[in-house]
Amino acid sequence: MNRFDRIVAILIQLQAKRVVRGPALAAQFGVSLRTVYRDLRTLEEAGVPVCGEAGVGYSLADGYRLPPVMFTREETTALLTAEKLAAQLTDQHTAELCRGAMDKLRAVLRGPDRDYLESLSPHIQIRGPYPRPRPGTGPALIDVHQRLLAAIATQRVVRLHYHAGYSDEVTERDVEPIGLYYSQHWHMVAFCRLRQEYRDFRLDRITALHVRTEVFAARPETLQLYWDQLAENRPQHVAVVRFTPAAATRIREDKHYFGWTHERPTPEGHTEMHFLPGDLPFLARWLLTLAGEAVIVSPPELRDQLRQLAQAAFEHFG
Repeated sequence: MNRFDRIVAILIQLQAKRVVRGPALAAQFGVSLRTVYRDLRTLEEAGVPVCGEAGVGYSLADGYRLPPVMFTREETTALLTAEKLAAQLTDQHTAELCRGAMDKLRAVLRGPDRDYLESLSPHIQIRGPYPRPRPGTGPALIDVHQRLLAAIATQRVVRLHYHAGYSDEVTERDVEPIGLYYSQHWHMVAFCRLRQEYRDFRLDRITALHVRTEVFAARPETLQLYWDQLAENRPQHVAVVRFTPAAATRIREDKHYFGWTHERPTPEGHTEMHFLPGDLPFLARWLLTLAGEAVIVSPPELRDQLRQLAQAAFEHFG
């Protein structure tokens, strides 16, 4: 990135965020902190009111507005892809908001860029494995994302009716949400007052939701901290499995769902993979589908579980 593009990018960061820090800008653009300070001085000399506070960072003076930012074709294409993802992988209300935002973007694009985006749109499709429930036909709420995000931002207690998948029980509980994430389904991590611990809730199992006026006290927990604590409390099993060349190629993507850490080739041409599965039966059920193409090196418990699964399958289907 040349200096002009970097200064423009710093200007956009100042407009997009309340405060930006010099070291963060240096890391983002791969330059020294001295270079960042020089670029900020260049902006000041050009009449941009940059305010700096020691130990805090830099910001634009209140009331200062920059002229509209022009998007590159690559940026508009990235936003078009995000619109397609939102339409498939979020709730109906969020998808509509994203579509409205993209319409505003299209309205300010130059004619050739707008035509380019329009011609490209049919060639980007997202095929999700889980079709969005239609309003009134399932437990999912059409605006659950936006209501939960608003509750997270304002630290509001949420009362929800939750349909547990493992017990088929519907419970009413108050929770203090800290974040949303997507992994095959949308999930919310929240402190559950009913269970008095942090829990993971699938959004499509929430049958009713009410954001209360009560504000909960901020907690130090974050999504990453929640996942780190789960990893610490999870039983640590080390499994070593040897795969045939054909199987190793076929499971190139699937192996990551089962705690794969690393692998090495064997002198015989096979691939020996190491796993840290949180649940040995879960790994065993997957390996059963690779019968004849996988050999359990360790631990013996995994080999025993596979033998039991195979025996049960034979007795049931044989």
